Amino acid sequence: MQNIENKVVLITGASSGIGAATAKVLAAHGAKVVLSARRKDRLQQLAAEIGENAAYLASDVTRLDDMKALTALAKERFGKVDVLFANAGIMPGSSMSERKVNDWMAMIDINIKGVLNAMAAVLPEFLAQKRGHIIVTSSIAGTKSVPGNAVYAGTKHFVRAMLDSFRTESVMENTNIRTTTIYPGAIKTELLDTIAPSETKSQVEAFYQRVGLEPDVIADAVLYAIAQPDNVDVSDLAIRPSREG
Repeated sequence: MQNIENKVVLITGASSGIGAATAKVLAAHGAKVVLSARRKDRLQQLAAEIGENAAYLASDVTRLDDMKALTALAKERFGKVDVLFANAGIMPGSSMSERKVNDWMAMIDINIKGVLNAMAAVLPEFLAQKRGHIIVTSSIAGTKSVPGNAVYAGTKHFVRAMLDSFRTESVMENTNIRTTTIYPGAIKTELLDTIAPSETKSQVEAFYQRVGLEPDVIADAVLYAIAQPDNVDVSDLAIRPSREG
């Protein structure tokens, strides 16, 4: 596919779900993928399945040094970095009145700081080479208010606003860095596993089981965004089941 072959793509949250599906799809079209997640065994298995076009590093997006090491691995193994897919995220949803402060802070650390750490690690490369592509997984929750999941929605609104502002900066500074924000709806991943057991969780799980989409649909959206000519910026892509309100 045009503009995919031999591109080097860093993927966070690559051990399952959207990240793993995206790694497989991109590699199948000739990209080289560098995989990041905390579960080393999952990464080993995925990299072995993909073959020589995959490298991995057990790493934590909340640590800037880990993201710098991931970038260094990409350069050492494949000589460059073309794309960052900042995909890692968690969703331990609850009402604000429950005051689950530890969950709030964990979402801020991973969903917000994790994206910023990954960007901080790759930006020196992108700025030096005057090109690059940053793709971030937001959520449909990043486009509206979500009672019962306010902090998660807030983190996803943050990445939406931040990346759009960065896109404008890139245009002003003539750095040729493309940006894409992905807004998944109900996708069958392990994201719901981070929610504590409750009646609400059971209802959400039943909905996802009934109408949820497979992670491959998001992988195909990432593939589409990367494959466009360098002068085309696919800024926003919302992907959800046709039966999701």
